[in-house]
Amino acid sequence: MIHARGLARTFEGRGRGKAKEEVKAVAGVDIDVAEGEIVGFLGPNGAGKTTTLRMLTTLLKPTAGSATVAGFDVATQSQQVRRSIGYVSQSGSTSPEARAGEEVMDHGMLYGISQKQAESRGRELFEQLDLEGLWERKPQAMSGGQRRRLDIAMGLVHDPTLVFLDEPTTGLDPQARANLWTHISDLRTRRGATIFLTTHYLDEADALCDRILVIDHGSIVASDTPDALKRQVAGDLVSLVVADASKAAAAAELLGRIADTEVEVTAAQAGTGAQAGAGVSARVRGAGHEVAGLIRGLDAAGIDLDSIEVRRPTLDDVFLDLTGRSLREQGA
Repeated sequence: MIHARGLARTFEGRGRGKAKEEVKAVAGVDIDVAEGEIVGFLGPNGAGKTTTLRMLTTLLKPTAGSATVAGFDVATQSQQVRRSIGYVSQSGSTSPEARAGEEVMDHGMLYGISQKQAESRGRELFEQLDLEGLWERKPQAMSGGQRRRLDIAMGLVHDPTLVFLDEPTTGLDPQARANLWTHISDLRTRRGATIFLTTHYLDEADALCDRILVIDHGSIVASDTPDALKRQVAGDLVSLVVADASKAAAAAELLGRIADTEVEVTAAQAGTGAQAGAGVSARVRGAGHEVAGLIRGLDAAGIDLDSIEVRRPTLDDVFLDLTGRSLREQGA
């Protein structure tokens, strides 16, 4: 459904002394998305994610490379690409004053389908997206989750084979986000759609996506399933809180014997007793098999713990490893 090779985009900027210089926003990316996939596209601010998305949806022309979307060339067949895709922008496209049903019908007719077809498809989408009874309601009187589902209905009314969802759950409360996840999954299972999803919620990408692409500094730095990416992180995170901070070094030495990364000792923190505790942590491959021995060693050394935690790698850990930044902190 998407096939890009060497896709690049440069912009003209101003350097020192007002001299013109080229800025590479996207530096030749290769992207493949198969029919029926849900693919997440992640990247920190300024990584090239938005520029890539705009090129794939024909809103911006590439300066190098090539890409076909839904079988059509983005540079020479932009009209065919647009008729074949659905695009749901982060900001939405509904008018707060128009009635929801009219918005969907108008959007469908812009794609060349008849008013009768637009109404029929629109009402079917309202039923599938839990918008029944809202055909005559204005978007300004809808909840945030209802408005986002209305945006998706508008993007699907012309029955596209490929759907681009740009930050579909931004600003929604946790319950509305979870509800929308179900509907996004249903786009594939019930409608057979291929989905290209951008998000800055890593739990969302983990829950929804078959495969994840990570872009940074204009280049694709990772492409794999969420589980495979998490396996690349060097082990589970073992975190100890040592009751007596003076014994943190000894605890770090014991943890270091089984660790696959450098042991980190945090600054002392307020304890509940007369002494302050300290945090000791490192990544350990197969921590489930190693922790029992570690606890025995700590006990034999007379090192008391306030707590011990073993945490499996997350996509946030993957992102930190790949880019040195947390996507949750940086935004999308």
